[in-house]
Amino acid sequence: MPIFEYKCKECGTVYDVLHKSSSSKEDVVCPKCSSKKNVKLVSAFSSSFKSDSFSGGCSDGSCGTPSYGGCSGGMCGLN
Repeated sequence: MPIFEYKCKECGTVYDVLHKSSSSKEDVVCPKCSSKKNVKLVSAFSSSFKSDSFSGGCSDGSCGTPSYGGCSGGMCGLN
């Protein structure tokens, strides 16, 4: 199920919507003002790749993050 980012044309609120297979753009409602006038935003996506030339400090998988998450097996894209 894809997540899309929208901006309300009435109040300017930016919000995310998880689209189920049966939902459509007409079902999108601003969570702040309940307007159905919105525009879908172009969102950036994340991609990771392995590079032997990187000299950063993520070899142990922690990336300097707290112990509750770490890199989750490379999700930080630094290893």
